[in-house]
Amino acid sequence: MLPINDDAGTPAAEPVELSTNQCWEYIRQAEIGRLAVIADAHPEIFPINFVVDHGSVVFRTAEGTKLRAALENGTVAFEVDGYDDRLGFAWSVVLKGSAVRLESIEEVLASEELPLFPWQSGEKNHFMRIEPAETSGRSFRINKAARRHYLRGTKPQASVE
Repeated sequence: MLPINDDAGTPAAEPVELSTNQCWEYIRQAEIGRLAVIADAHPEIFPINFVVDHGSVVFRTAEGTKLRAALENGTVAFEVDGYDDRLGFAWSVVLKGSAVRLESIEEVLASEELPLFPWQSGEKNHFMRIEPAETSGRSFRINKAARRHYLRGTKPQASVE
């Protein structure tokens, strides 16, 4: 989904807002997302693997900060992003909503059927669902200098002035 300038059919130079459907297409393609929560009055971000299920994001977790903060505050953010080196554009999608623990027998059994396998060893017995209230995303063309660095596998150095 290359950002397209509608009037000329050429790649857009400015960021393009993604539709809700485009956002979900990108979420489905991503392997890792980032869960943002507030824990003890401080922001925390956790990488998670996940699956999309009926317009929501499901992940597994263990006891700990992530579970406690998601349940205590209820409000979470979830982010995925990516880069298409062949076409030279990047994208980012953010969901904002609530996190709920799947507790009923029906929900847990249905979740166990999802292709959701924790990458990290250990007990991940808590199934969580992010129910989005807001979905937003954008894509944009990468500038030539950054693209050259990316394709070479080098990271541009930031300058502080």
